[in-house]
Amino acid sequence: MIRPLLLIPCALTAALTFGQSPVALELETFATGLAGMVDIVHADDERLFVVLQPGVIRIVGPDGTVLPTPFLDIQGRVNDAGNEQGLLGLAFDPAYAENGRFYVNYTAGSGSGSTRISRFTVTDDPNIGDPASEEILFTWTQPYTNHNGGDLDFGPDGMLYIALGDGGSGNDPDGNAQDLSDPLGDMMRIDVSGESGYTVPEDNPFVGVSNALPEIWAMGLRNPWRFGFDAQTGDLWIGDVGQNAWEEVDFWPAGDNSGPNFGWRCREANVATPGVSQTGCLTASGYVAPVVAINQNTQGWCSVIGGRVYRGGAFHRLQGLYIYTDYCGGQFYTVRRNDAGTWVNQQVLATGQFGFTCIGEDSALEMYAGNAESGTLFRIKDVCDMDQPTVTDAGAVLTSSVASGYQWYLNGTLIPGATQQVYEAVEAGVYYVVANLGTGCLLASEPIAVIATAIDGLDADALRIAPVPANDILEVRGDLTDMTSLRLYDALGHLVLERALGNTTSVLRIPVSDLANGSYHLTLVDAAGVPMVRRNVTIQH
Repeated sequence: MIRPLLLIPCALTAALTFGQSPVALELETFATGLAGMVDIVHADDERLFVVLQPGVIRIVGPDGTVLPTPFLDIQGRVNDAGNEQGLLGLAFDPAYAENGRFYVNYTAGSGSGSTRISRFTVTDDPNIGDPASEEILFTWTQPYTNHNGGDLDFGPDGMLYIALGDGGSGNDPDGNAQDLSDPLGDMMRIDVSGESGYTVPEDNPFVGVSNALPEIWAMGLRNPWRFGFDAQTGDLWIGDVGQNAWEEVDFWPAGDNSGPNFGWRCREANVATPGVSQTGCLTASGYVAPVVAINQNTQGWCSVIGGRVYRGGAFHRLQGLYIYTDYCGGQFYTVRRNDAGTWVNQQVLATGQFGFTCIGEDSALEMYAGNAESGTLFRIKDVCDMDQPTVTDAGAVLTSSVASGYQWYLNGTLIPGATQQVYEAVEAGVYYVVANLGTGCLLASEPIAVIATAIDGLDADALRIAPVPANDILEVRGDLTDMTSLRLYDALGHLVLERALGNTTSVLRIPVSDLANGSYHLTLVDAAGVPMVRRNVTIQH
């Protein structure tokens, strides 16, 4: 007897996307009335906390309702006179459910002011933070009103990461981003797990380095307005706002505390910064190159808005894609790394809107985008949000779930003419189907590996097919005791004939005069519907 072909589900491969329509995003209005929003954060529950630049944090319920009373109002302490000043970032303690502590980044004082990192606690009312509980952890004077950075977030290591811009003006005139003696143009990393204050982690890269601020973890940033960690891998993604030519997205792998230098002010994106002396600068290889650099002139970009890697459960096609946008252009892009290790950047939405300032996620890791100009909070969705098709098998016979159209693929290559719901695998390899699910959505199934195994207990003469080639009658002789039906497929895998065997045990004669000349695949199927014997057959009238 011949063992049936083995069918094994396998991981989604890069080749699979050959037949799959590109991801396209849409924005669904979730909440309104949030003008000036700059950050979207969750506290491991169903609420969203939206930071408003003047100095207010609002709560948005799971139905999109904005609670009338702010979670926190510190407008009297916040300097938002400049376009890049204000209450700029929020992060909840990893142990917030137990200690009620949260952290903010805001501009304090008058004029250029200073960056202030403070800790607050929630009151007995979970929807009200206590403005009187402020503990100022860190302060640094800003030389100019722009490039404050402002984001902060807890990493997978439980440390608090804080991003500061280079201090402002143009071309970083004081060289702050390459100066380890100040935090401007850098990302800091501190341990806030103690009862008060903070400590510097011992594994920070510049601990013990002469004239270096030990809080610094990374350097060479211009204005890292929004950054975030991949909720699954812990990798860091930074949207670093450019100057007059380029916007860039930077990436750094989780767990690497070696002190990355992202190049500013010596370099902007992948080029030496025009107008900046390269004296004292390293060669290009000495800096971390961005994974994406977008020319501002291409689509009218001005300030990249760093986002998140999608890890939610609602839209399977978005899994693992980093999503980001721009304040002026309003186009949304995704970034992923392909099997060759190359970063692939793809536009997935053109909104035509000005004023996107932030992208965040809820506790279920679904993603949202905020537009500060319109005050609208949007939910990010996949246009094709239906389930992908599934493939069931009976031996080597593959059947797609119902759709309005089908195209089968073998090893990432389209099988010509294989456009039916049912397809019989005629050779070993990885198969999947791309199904037309309407509204322009062509979705691919998970691939399945078909592996032909060796002959078991049946020599070449045990099953005889005559004549060769067959003409009007196809005769099959052999032990057919366990077989219940015979199927004949054309070269493209289409079922063209099926015959129940009944009580036939040794000889079967089948008229094939209506079939066209050509090559066919004969399959004998057992009572469970599993193909047990396969032979190639030629018909020539």
